[in-house]
Amino acid sequence: AHSAAAPDAHVRAMSNKVDAAQVTKAVAALRKHAEKVKAEGGTKLFDGDDDDDAETYSVMVSTRRVPQRASNKLVPIPLPHPLLNLDAAEVCLIVKDHQGEGHKDAKRKVAEMEKCGVAKVLGISKLRNNYKPHEAKRKLCDSYDLFLADARVVPLLPKLLGKTFFKKKRQPVPVDLTKKDWPKQIRKAAAATYAKQSAGTCVSVKVARASHSQTEIVANAIAAIDGVVDKVVARGWANVQSVFLKTTESVALPVYNALPDAEEDAKARKEEEAAREARDAERQKRFAEEKAE
Repeated sequence: AHSAAAPDAHVRAMSNKVDAAQVTKAVAALRKHAEKVKAEGGTKLFDGDDDDDAETYSVMVSTRRVPQRASNKLVPIPLPHPLLNLDAAEVCLIVKDHQGEGHKDAKRKVAEMEKCGVAKVLGISKLRNNYKPHEAKRKLCDSYDLFLADARVVPLLPKLLGKTFFKKKRQPVPVDLTKKDWPKQIRKAAAATYAKQSAGTCVSVKVARASHSQTEIVANAIAAIDGVVDKVVARGWANVQSVFLKTTESVALPVYNALPDAEEDAKARKEEEAAREARDAERQKRFAEEKAE
């Protein structure tokens, strides 16, 4: 078992706002709770879940202001200790093809390249023709650990995959297959966790599995907190109200709380008002142009 040792300087240096000692304490408490739940036989949420999937660690960043607009776009947050082990994981790679052409080339390329977890290559035309029923989509969604897709076909996927993938947060991650080094692109995609801007004031992101050590969970949590604040939260730390850590079956433990900031709230309101006015002006301009036509 890993003790709740003080974090090393590298971990401490990774975040200038969240106290790594506080994160370490929270992780130690969550691990203890997970062990207790497991001992009581309550680890599995559903029949067929393995322990790793049933117990994952997540970071939740709560913002002061509701975002101006939500987005389904996945934002990659690199983690020092990947969630997936590509030696054991099964990845489904969705590729661009035209009436089946291109799919064969991709399959051949995957067969020839070094092993990096790709268990299935699925062409867009096959996805369109063979996975129309809801049950087929659901089965596909449950069959692989990670879905990756050629970035050029990502806009077509919501319609072809249906709501199940998005509800379960399993939508395919875009990869750049115009680059020659596919294994590098696949490893890079698998080494990140993914966040998106929800319609509310909470951004939640998965950071670790039960199989990670305490030190790895702490390092991943801090990297994820900084990544979410930097890449997803509008106005960064100024807009962060609180940060929590939780597992699948635990309560959320606070690791950061901001004090009220009237100046920041006034500044945010001003920015939001300006953005709203700009959007209204753009709408009116488009309306006037359409009317003129």
